[in-house]
Amino acid sequence: MTTNIPSKYNPKEFEDKIYNIWIKENCFKAEVNPEKKPFTIVMPPPNITGQLHMGHALDQTLQDVLIRWKRMEGFEALWLPGSDHASIATEVKVVERLKKEEGKTKEDIGREEFLNRAWKWKEEYGGRIVEQVKKLGNSCDWSRERFTMDDGCNEAVKEFFIKLYDKKLIYRGNRIINWCPDCHTTLSDAEVEHEDTPGKYYYVKYPYVDNPDEYFVVATTRPETIFGDVAIAAHPDDERYKDLIGRKVIVPLVGREIPIIADEYPDISKGTGALKITPSHDPNDFEIGLRHNLEQISCMNEDGTMNDVSGKYDGMDRFECRKAFVKELEENEFILKIEDTDHNVGTCYRCHNIIEPRISDQWFVDMKPLAEPAIKAGLEKTLEFVPERFTKIYTHWLENIRDWCISRQLWWGHRIPAYYCQDCGEVMVQKDAPDKCSKCNSSNIKQDEDVLDTWFSSGLWPFSTLGWPNETEDLKYFYPTDVLVTGYDIIFFWVVRMVFSALEITEEVPFKHVFIHGLVRDAEGRKMSKSLGNGVDPLEVIEQYGADALRFMLMTGISPGNDTRFKMEKLESCRNFANKLWNASRFVLMNIEGDLIDEKTAKENYKIEDKWIISRANKTAKEMTDNLDKFELGLAAQRVYDFIWNEYCDWYIEIVKPRLYGEDGIDKDTARFVLIKVLKDMLKLLHPFMPFITEEIWSYLLDTNSRLVKANWPLYNDEENFEEAEINMEFIMDAIRSIRNTRAEMNVAPSRKARAIFVPSKAECRNYIETGASYFATLANIVEAKIVDDKSKIGEDTASSVIDGTEIYLPLSDLIDFEKEIERLEKEKSKLEGELKRVRGKLNNEKFTSKAPEKVVNEEKEKLEKYESMMEKVVERLESLKNK
Repeated sequence: MTTNIPSKYNPKEFEDKIYNIWIKENCFKAEVNPEKKPFTIVMPPPNITGQLHMGHALDQTLQDVLIRWKRMEGFEALWLPGSDHASIATEVKVVERLKKEEGKTKEDIGREEFLNRAWKWKEEYGGRIVEQVKKLGNSCDWSRERFTMDDGCNEAVKEFFIKLYDKKLIYRGNRIINWCPDCHTTLSDAEVEHEDTPGKYYYVKYPYVDNPDEYFVVATTRPETIFGDVAIAAHPDDERYKDLIGRKVIVPLVGREIPIIADEYPDISKGTGALKITPSHDPNDFEIGLRHNLEQISCMNEDGTMNDVSGKYDGMDRFECRKAFVKELEENEFILKIEDTDHNVGTCYRCHNIIEPRISDQWFVDMKPLAEPAIKAGLEKTLEFVPERFTKIYTHWLENIRDWCISRQLWWGHRIPAYYCQDCGEVMVQKDAPDKCSKCNSSNIKQDEDVLDTWFSSGLWPFSTLGWPNETEDLKYFYPTDVLVTGYDIIFFWVVRMVFSALEITEEVPFKHVFIHGLVRDAEGRKMSKSLGNGVDPLEVIEQYGADALRFMLMTGISPGNDTRFKMEKLESCRNFANKLWNASRFVLMNIEGDLIDEKTAKENYKIEDKWIISRANKTAKEMTDNLDKFELGLAAQRVYDFIWNEYCDWYIEIVKPRLYGEDGIDKDTARFVLIKVLKDMLKLLHPFMPFITEEIWSYLLDTNSRLVKANWPLYNDEENFEEAEINMEFIMDAIRSIRNTRAEMNVAPSRKARAIFVPSKAECRNYIETGASYFATLANIVEAKIVDDKSKIGEDTASSVIDGTEIYLPLSDLIDFEKEIERLEKEKSKLEGELKRVRGKLNNEKFTSKAPEKVVNEEKEKLEKYESMMEKVVERLESLKNK
C-alpha cells in the first residue's frame, strides 16, 4: 500500500491524465470474442455542428454508466461512437461562412467546390464535439468512430435506397410536402415542430353562383391561401349543409366558381363545420382533392412570396399578403367576423420559421408496409421501451404514419442515387453513374440534384456502423445491439426509422431495449434555451466542479422517462460527496502500512462491525445490480451514495478507529483488511457513475494489478450475508443516534460523560446491548451501560428515549450542572421578557397596527407566538429544575 495520495481532492489534477491513460492502454476497445457475451450500445450521433449541452451530458452519462457496468460484469462491451453530417445545419454554416468571407453564394462556386468547402469545414470544426464529449469520461471505443457520410455509411445508404426502390417502397411523386421557405428545402413530418400560436379565425363569405346575394361562410386561419381554393367541403351528416351539396359558390375577389362537396373529413363542431379546400397548400386538403379529382392550384413561390395566381399580390410576402387581402375582403364586405384563437402552427426544427405545405415533385418512402412489422415488434415486446408507457406513443405514431418525404434540396448530404436520361426520360437507380441509358443508349445522363434526408442515413446507424451491407464479423457478433438510450423528444425522428429499417434489412430489431430519458430543465423546471438564457454549459461545470460531480448530479434522483432539474446546490452536494470519498480513502490508506493479513485469518477474527459492513456492501452490490438491470440508474446511484457516506464513512470508519490505534495486533490487522476490502468493492460499485475519482484512488492500492475500469463487478455472495450482525449493529446504531439526539436536545457537550440505563422489552435486545457497550463508550461517551428489567426503580431524574425493543434512560445528574443550567435559563427568561415587552408594545400601538403594512404586522404577531411558546418552555424547565 502507499500513502502518497494528495491531501486535497482536485479533479483538475487527474481527470485528463486518467482519460489519456485509458485511451493509451485501449481500455475501451472491444473485440470479437466468442468466449464472452457481447453488449453493444451505439451512441446517438451528435451533429458535427453541435456544441455539448446538458442534454448530451445526461444522455451520454446514462450510456457510459451502462457500458462500464457491463464491461465490469464480464461482457465484451462495445460503445460505438460517431457523429452526424446534419445536412441542413452544416450547409447553413458553410453558406454563412462563404457569404461572410467571400461575399459569394454556393451557386457562385458550384456544387463540387461547395462540397470541398463543406468537407474542409467538417475537418476543421466537426471534431469539436467529439473532444468535448471525451471530457465527460465517455468510455467509447474511439478506434471504431464513425461518421454518417464516411465511405461505409455511404455504401449502406445507397444499398438501402436501391433495395427499397426495387421493392417499390421508394417512389417519386407530386405530393404535398412540408416546405421551409427560409432553408429552401423539404422537411419530413417529424422535422416539423408544432407550436400553439395566437392567431385568428377569419369567417369569409362565399357568394352562391345562382344567387350572389346569399353566401356560404367558411372559417380559415390562412386567408392568403384563398387564391388556391378549388372547393368547399361539408360533412355528409351535417344537416345544415345537406341540401347545399352540389351548388357552386364564387371565391371572393378571385371570381373562380367552385363546388360544394360532401366529404367525411370536416369536423362538424369546428368553425362553421365546413372547410375551404386548397389541395396545393394543406395535406388534408390534398387527400380530399385526390378523392374528388379536384384541380391543384398553387398560389405561392418557394421563398414564401405570392405568385401570379394571386393577382396584384404577386411577389408579396405571404404574411403581408394576409394583412392586405383581409383588409380588401373587409372593405368589400366579404368578412362576416374575426375571432381570436390559438392554433397549432408547424415550424422548421432548424430555423424555427413557419413551414408552408406545398405540392412538389419529391422522393417518398411508402411507409405502411414498413410500419406493420415495426408495430408488431412493439406490441409483441421484441422491442421493449423503458418505461413501457412509450410503447403506446411509438405504436400510435406508426399506425398514423404518412409516407416519408426523403429528398432535400441541399448539396451537403447523401446524393440520391437516381440518374435521368435527358433524351428519353428513363430513370435509373443504381450505385454508380451509368455510362449509357439502359433504354436508349444515350450518354446524356444527369444525376438527381437532391440529397437524402439526414434521418435516412442515421436510420441505418445500428448496423451500418458494424459493417453492413457486408457480412462482417463485427456485424455477426455485436448486432443486434442491446440498448438504445435517447430522449423522449427523438422517438419519432430516429427510433422509428432505425426499427423499420433494421427489420426490413436484417429481419431483427436493431436493439432489445429503448431506454427513454427526459430533458434536463433548469432549477425552476423550465426547458433550457438560448431565448431564456437559462442554459448551463457542461464544460464550464466540469472546469469548476469536475466531470464526476456533474455525472453524479445528473444520475441522482433521475427516473426513466422523466425530466430532471439542474440545481447548483445538488451539484455542490455531489462535489462534497466526492470530497468525502477522497478524504475517507486517504484516511484508510494512511492507516494501512505493510502487507495485509490473509483472508482466512481475517475471517476468523471478524468483529460484529466487520460482518455488518461486509454484509451491507454485499447487499448494496445486489441491490445496485437489480436497479441497473431495470434501468433504474437513479436508484442505483442513491444506493451507493448512502452506503459510502452513511455506512462506510460515518459509521464503520468511526467505529474501527480505536482498533487502528490499539495494541491488539490481530484486531488491528483485521480492521485494516476489512477497510481495504470494502473500499475496493465500493470503488467498483461507484466507478460507472464517477469513473475518474474511483480510478485515481484505485491507483494508490498497490496490490491491484490492473485498471479499475477493467475490474470485476462485485457479485452477491451468500457467505458474506451476516443477517444477525446487521440486526445487532442496526440496534446499536439506533441506540447511539438516540443517545446523541437526547444530549443535543439538552445542549449537553459531546465530551461530557454519562451513564445509560437500558430497559429491553425484547429478549434479543439484551444481547445487542451487551455487545454494544464498547460502541456506546466510544461513539456516545457512555461510561456505563446498565440493563434493568423494572424501569420503576430508575427514578424520575432522567431523560428518556425509545428505540425498537428498548427504552433508554440517561440520568440528568450526568448531563446537567443544575446550578449552571438554572443560571442559563434565568438569563434566557430575562431575554425573552424583553422581546415580549417590545413585540406587545408594538402590537398594542394603534398607530403601528393601522399604518404598518399588513405583512409587517403579521410578522410581529408571529414573533409574539414564537416568544410566548419559548417562554412557556423555559418557565416549565426552570420550575422542574428548582423542584429537584
